[in-house]
Amino acid sequence: MKNLLTFLLFTLTWLASPSIQALQKLDHIVAIVNDDVITYQALQQKTVEFKQQLLRKKGRVPSDEIMQKQVLERMITDSAQLQLAKSQGINIDDISLNKIINEIAENNKTTLSKMQKSLQKDGIDFDYFREQTRNDMIIRQLQQRMVFNRINVTSNEVEQFLEQQNQTGASEKYHLAHILVATPEAASPETIQAAFDKAEKIHAQLDAGESFTEVAQQHSQGRNALSGGDLGWRTAAELPALFLTAAKKLKKNGISPTLRSAGGFHILQLIDKKTQQHLVRQTHARHILVQTDTITSDDDAMKKLSDIKNRLDSGEDFAQLAKQYSQDPGSKDKGGDLGWAGEGNFVPRFEKVMNSLKVNQVSEPFKSSFGWHIIQVLGHRTQDETQQLKYKRAEKAIQARKAEEELQLWLRRVRDEAYVEYRNKPDA
Repeated sequence: MKNLLTFLLFTLTWLASPSIQALQKLDHIVAIVNDDVITYQALQQKTVEFKQQLLRKKGRVPSDEIMQKQVLERMITDSAQLQLAKSQGINIDDISLNKIINEIAENNKTTLSKMQKSLQKDGIDFDYFREQTRNDMIIRQLQQRMVFNRINVTSNEVEQFLEQQNQTGASEKYHLAHILVATPEAASPETIQAAFDKAEKIHAQLDAGESFTEVAQQHSQGRNALSGGDLGWRTAAELPALFLTAAKKLKKNGISPTLRSAGGFHILQLIDKKTQQHLVRQTHARHILVQTDTITSDDDAMKKLSDIKNRLDSGEDFAQLAKQYSQDPGSKDKGGDLGWAGEGNFVPRFEKVMNSLKVNQVSEPFKSSFGWHIIQVLGHRTQDETQQLKYKRAEKAIQARKAEEELQLWLRRVRDEAYVEYRNKPDA
């Protein structure tokens, strides 16, 4: 989620551009998607938005024609998903949306008021920002319901994965780029042959030395086309078996032959590869939580914890005070003990304070999205993962790999089943 939220927060500065006013005079429908329409103004706005994202990442920006084509296809798929979500009663209410936006601010190390001022300073409409966030969360909930919740991982699959890891002592990670020439479900032999021929022509361009990034931006029908097909770093377990087999044979910057799957034809480039050791830095901590509500204000919570901190400094037992005063139901009866936890297990503010403490040191009262805390760190360690943690990580990685394959097929199905009518742009 964090990558998306950062994207929303930092890639909308184009809204301040005076050219947006001119677009309002040129607006018209460019595509009809079921019961919705995509306007030229919305397409232009989204195109500039993605262009700004690429510029911030210092990536190559394709021509306006290629950008607009890829962005329009993305908007069509998003529109079809939003309409499907609405038909299934999926929505993000204002309370949930406010919580998400507070998390945006916290993840970007700022407050909500400062974030609003920053957006206003850049000329970004805050209501637009909210609705962009809402729509993305709706799509994510729909994908969770239709794809991710239906993914099953068997214990046998996890055991096989762990056995492979034990044989090597480490896991490989691959940084891949990807070009997809998609085929619809139940495609005719003629359609499949045409897609293969197109993939082979694309491969010939790559063999002739053309940039993989540029070719992907121009021709790929994958979700990562605008970023040059960049899939980022993936563990072996997160890659489809088809991709992993091909990636293992590639040298750095090498390009795979054309690969066939149920979703179409694929071409891969190995950007880099590395070995990842399973070492985890863990912290053992305990805390006391005081929540705020209509009766308990921030000042009340902070004062209560300050009094508890003074009692701890005077020698009283942390565990006893946690059992008496903490409002965390998960740790209260354990004397506030959170056990050993790796990085990323807690919200950023809590983890930042925890990591700043020495062993046995008690923090000053501080606030997170859950309420007010004081923490005591009991120990730090770096070790190989426990078998239980390895199992969970393997299960999650296999699930992510399967979900990625199923999501691509499901998105293609949603797109194919949608009624789409393109409208020609008027002469400029």
